[in-house]
Amino acid sequence: MCCILYKQTNICGGDSIGELQFEQIEKQLIKSIKEKNFAKTAKILSDLAPVEAAELLGELVENPTEGLIIFRLLPKDFSAEVFAFLEPDQQENVATAVSDEELMALVDELAFDDKIDFIEEMPANLVTKILSFTEGRERSLVNQFLNYPEDSAGSLMTIEYVELRENMTVKQALAHVRAIGEEMETIYTLFVKGASRKLVGVLSLRELVVSSDDTLIKDISSDNVVFVYTTDDQEDVADLFKRYDFITIPVVDNEQRLVGIITVDDILDVVDVENTEDFHKMAGILPTDEEYGKTSIFREAKSRFLWLLILMLGATFTGTIIAHYEEVLLAAVVLSSFIPMLMDTAGNAGAQSSTVVIRSLSLGTVEPKDFLTIVWKEMRVSLIVGVGLSLINYLRIVYLMRMEPAVGIVVSLTLFLVIVMAKVLGGILPVIAKLVGVDPAVMASPLITTIVDTLALIAYFQIATHFLII
Repeated sequence: MCCILYKQTNICGGDSIGELQFEQIEKQLIKSIKEKNFAKTAKILSDLAPVEAAELLGELVENPTEGLIIFRLLPKDFSAEVFAFLEPDQQENVATAVSDEELMALVDELAFDDKIDFIEEMPANLVTKILSFTEGRERSLVNQFLNYPEDSAGSLMTIEYVELRENMTVKQALAHVRAIGEEMETIYTLFVKGASRKLVGVLSLRELVVSSDDTLIKDISSDNVVFVYTTDDQEDVADLFKRYDFITIPVVDNEQRLVGIITVDDILDVVDVENTEDFHKMAGILPTDEEYGKTSIFREAKSRFLWLLILMLGATFTGTIIAHYEEVLLAAVVLSSFIPMLMDTAGNAGAQSSTVVIRSLSLGTVEPKDFLTIVWKEMRVSLIVGVGLSLINYLRIVYLMRMEPAVGIVVSLTLFLVIVMAKVLGGILPVIAKLVGVDPAVMASPLITTIVDTLALIAYFQIATHFLII
């Protein structure tokens, strides 16, 4: 039995609002900002949930000075919650504009994991300033977190959790939760430690509350705990959250000592980042964590240039092949009119298969060991699709375009072969990439298209040579 964690919903600050009401509030804010009635603007924002206030503050206030004025007018506790949801560049604007005392108070109010995220995004001089007024023990912890690999579990975790000793009674444990629970990231899952801070069990708040006061924690906690190591990759951690439907998971060091926890809100950010990275790779773009609207044109061009160069050089093979079979084209000029259709269909067929397999590998529904299963399935799919499209294409060429049956046979037979090749290659290349340690997303539409285009032309001219020339 693995640890059982219970879902929660928690919106700090104001109440969540509906779309219609949100639009009305947005209009009120635009009006108050135009009138430079910043006190009213701050009052309207204070009645929202922090994430909504941060979104509107970032979208509607274009002048950084005005934004800082409004931010300073927000209630102290609420402003810290809003600050955690601001974009990194907006956080930097606030951090550099406020006084040292204001910055200290703001950082102190942040949850520990939000504090780490904030510090990671700030320039070195601002990090130095923040660490200079951070207490010794917390400064040491911050430095420790900053030293974890960027995409590791250690960089995601927080130290704000409730831990219990296994020899505690339920009464003692409840008193402990009441004493520190308000400052913790979550109290719905409680972690049990044994000797040397080793993680030995997990317990839900529900189980604690319904147990009798004199029951020992070790008697009601589960000792079969799912955990991750500080060095585990964040994508693997996200897979565990999805698999077990967790809202939090403990993080341990190499000696299985409890050092932190990761909560589902941080994992949602990871999923978003990983999906964005995969989309970039599948489009032949070097991944970047910057927003499109905030990325410079030179950086955007740099992220696209390399793959376009590789694909352009790869596409020169198609020109070489056409030049090599120039005699075939001169003998049957009509063949050239079908080249775009064959290449496009081949690329589309390969992209379909690669997209499905890449996504399945990402979700864990297929593994590299399923290689033969994938080949067999894509083969059968391609046969069905290939026969159907080839038959329709033959009828179109012969009866609608009024061309010779031999031309219809050449084009349709080629179409069938390239669909089979494209779909099988589109299915197996991502698996091969996974086996050799390359991100399967690299084997997506642009690269697959370049490969199958070359194969399509070779097949086309070889078939034409045998059927029409000889």
